[in-house]
Amino acid sequence: MKKVFLSAIAVCAFGMANAQDLKFGVRAGSNFSTLTGDAVADDVKMQVGFNAGGLMEIKFTDMISLQPEVLFSMQGAKTSDTDNNGITLTEDESKINLSYINVPVMFKLYPVKGFYLEAGPQVGFLVDAKSKDETRTVTGGVETSESTTTDIKGNLKTVDFSFNGGLGFDFTENLFINARYSFGLTNVYDAPAFLGVFGITDLDAKNSVISLNLGYKF
Repeated sequence: MKKVFLSAIAVCAFGMANAQDLKFGVRAGSNFSTLTGDAVADDVKMQVGFNAGGLMEIKFTDMISLQPEVLFSMQGAKTSDTDNNGITLTEDESKINLSYINVPVMFKLYPVKGFYLEAGPQVGFLVDAKSKDETRTVTGGVETSESTTTDIKGNLKTVDFSFNGGLGFDFTENLFINARYSFGLTNVYDAPAFLGVFGITDLDAKNSVISLNLGYKF
């Protein structure tokens, strides 16, 4: 995957020298992320995050272009559990909040004017990672709550490789909408100390992110 990404960067450099048109832009939107793999319990759910950043579209022809981007991306997953024994109601929620600087390089095909398909590799650099556990207990009408946040960056790999696929539509030469799916190729866990979170029995877990974005090209 490293060779694929480096090759994509080389194509970007070549493309800039031979581009018919070059545009810069910004994009922002929502992430719907989770973790997948043998290391993740069955009840893990998607959580909503945010992504935003800049892009450069290198257009070779009316149908083909290349688009490298730099994005800040909030990812992760969550799980929740409720127990009621008739006396005490207990609600537990656990979240893994991961923040990445992602650098996708997307190859874009415009089969018809305005509409495009895209695919390409992505490398992500982990900048922050926290585990947050919240417990709410109600006994005899008395409610108590507890929240604990733990820094887990030291237990995760700092570099994450993914592959992206998506589609989009250019409303005008400037305004566009985009939907993208990013599936991780890298096991995010890097230390046995992380065993036990989300019912983990080994260290196989990968990022999985659906993104919906609105963007503007200058």
